[in-house]
Amino acid sequence: MSSKDHPISDQVSKHNIPYGDTPLNVETKHPKALYLLFFTEMWERFSYYGMRALLMLYLISEVPAGGLGWTSGEAGDLYGLYTGMVYITPLLGGYLADKFLGFRSAVLIGGVLMALGHGALAIEALPFFYTGLGLLVIGNGFFKPNISSMVGQLYPDGSTLKDSGYTIFYMGINLGAFLGALICGWLGETIGWHWGFGAAGVGMVIGLIVFYFGQGMLGTIGLKPAPKDKSATATPSEPLTKVERDRLSVVIVLSFFSILFWLAFEQAGSSMNIFAYRFTDRTIEAFNFEVPATWFQSVNSFFIFTLAPLFSMLWVGLGKRNMNPAGPYKFAIGLMLLAAGFAVLVIGSLSIPKGAESAGVSMLWLVLAYLLHTMGELCLSPVGLSFVNKLSPLRLVGIMFGVWFAASAIGNYVGGALAGMIDEMARTQSMSNFFLIFVGIAAASSIILFLFSRKLVKLMHGIH
Repeated sequence: MSSKDHPISDQVSKHNIPYGDTPLNVETKHPKALYLLFFTEMWERFSYYGMRALLMLYLISEVPAGGLGWTSGEAGDLYGLYTGMVYITPLLGGYLADKFLGFRSAVLIGGVLMALGHGALAIEALPFFYTGLGLLVIGNGFFKPNISSMVGQLYPDGSTLKDSGYTIFYMGINLGAFLGALICGWLGETIGWHWGFGAAGVGMVIGLIVFYFGQGMLGTIGLKPAPKDKSATATPSEPLTKVERDRLSVVIVLSFFSILFWLAFEQAGSSMNIFAYRFTDRTIEAFNFEVPATWFQSVNSFFIFTLAPLFSMLWVGLGKRNMNPAGPYKFAIGLMLLAAGFAVLVIGSLSIPKGAESAGVSMLWLVLAYLLHTMGELCLSPVGLSFVNKLSPLRLVGIMFGVWFAASAIGNYVGGALAGMIDEMARTQSMSNFFLIFVGIAAASSIILFLFSRKLVKLMHGIH
């Protein structure tokens, strides 16, 4: 699970939004509505990551085996387009919810569209497949930004529990991603691809039911916004100060480097998924059991569970010693860890002969790569989201988050196109050379960013 899904953008709560009819004792315990949103998001992420774990393998699987029989190039293009669009549509969905629909209605609309999308994917016909993907993209646009926004609105400004509330919500994201890949992946690979897609739809329906019947806990949060007074005179936008321009330039630079990170990191669902499926020995002889390839999609979520608290303590501990690296340096470290993960795959795939269509590489290489990638993600993704919030003027924070997620969309799209090269390079050169592409991109990006980090820190003007 990618922590770029972490809804740190709690700037929504800075607006004058009501918090419900009953005052919340936020300093002693979390509101019950947090757990409503936790389980709703958990089941939605179950459906999203369960379906994503299957998508690439379904596309490249032979027709007699129930797949579409596409080449890795064709599959990579579609995968990149789909995952890229997933990060574009929330910009429109968030705008419509904020101005017209309200967050609750947007979440319900998005959930219904996604449930229908998964239902369409469960039908073995190509027109339903494309229809399902389209519904998922649109539904995600309504759902993704708006349920996250409601979490921030559960707490008044200055609440000491808001950060931990987001952390709890974040664990729901990862729990859903972990279970989705395990359950939907197993059904898809062992019984039939469309059974896995259907199971993802069941998860989405459960999430919808939980939210629909529990939304009373939210009080007035997320209701349709009241119409604005049209007679009010619009105030002109203030020009940016030099400090604001400098800080925004840092956001743009970090967003650019995030493209380079995500195009490599998101190989998890595409080329690394193919590597697990075709080139990895997944047999556990002691139990006479073959691990489904899709189960490796849960490794990232597992490491998020175990490592995120440790990284949080690490940054706090370094901060007390005045040694906590500034954001740009953490970005550079994240990129280098990503490069190290792909270097592991370069070494692990050296035994695969040129032109081989399958192999039996040890599972440990993939697990170690995912470990390093997750460590890199924890250095970059939460930091990036936080710094977009900190460095952007309040009047532009929504736009700058749009820039950040647009960068994620570009990274996903380009990463899908690059993933499509895996079969051609394995046939004409070597599997190691394919993974070496991402070592080069991530390592070079890390070095360049590290060299410019001191300048970027100055441009941040004291923001840490």
